[in-house]
Amino acid sequence: MKKAIGFLLLFTIFSFKPVEPSLKLALVKYNGGGDWYANPTALTNLANFCNQTLGTNFDPDYATVDVGSIDIYNFPFLHMTGHGNVVFSDSEAENLRNYLISGGFLHIDDNYGMDKFLRPSMKKVFPELEFVELPFSHEIYNQQYTFKSGPPKIHKHDDDPAQGFGLLWEGRVVCFYTFQSDIGDGWEDEEVHKDPVELRLKALQMGANIIQYAFSF
Repeated sequence: MKKAIGFLLLFTIFSFKPVEPSLKLALVKYNGGGDWYANPTALTNLANFCNQTLGTNFDPDYATVDVGSIDIYNFPFLHMTGHGNVVFSDSEAENLRNYLISGGFLHIDDNYGMDKFLRPSMKKVFPELEFVELPFSHEIYNQQYTFKSGPPKIHKHDDDPAQGFGLLWEGRVVCFYTFQSDIGDGWEDEEVHKDPVELRLKALQMGANIIQYAFSF
């Protein structure tokens, strides 16, 4: 009997199949010449961090999707970054709008120099909405981790305070925009920017909060 139980235990161990990842994060590819691909290791590290701390089951191998593609509907969370120009065609703006009002979520991180191009492009997506700075009491700063002063400041840039803006549709933040923060750089592999460990941790914790908010509201 003991021998049979032993064989059964060995069979169970070696026949166990790990649970396949259920979701992927997605990086938005856009036109205009801006470097939408700026932080290639960021989403992989964020996915791994969320899997470890939030119990999510993200595939670290993130997807890349064109803003005008119907494929964006396969991903509940989109991330967009860059340093330069952003241009949405009418059909791309309409596609992104429909995705967001249907329950999707977009996080935009200005990697420095994106702001003056991004705002007109997002105005094309939501002509009736304005970016509003979210109060520090907002749910996005009070998820798994608490950020009493808003987004963490990862890189100096213009040395202005980091800010978090939202586009609200029917009371829900459908787009969260981090400005003067550069948290995406903080998600990158350590050797890329050589940021201190504690700064990278803050960036990943803020990213986890954004993920948690996006999947909760």
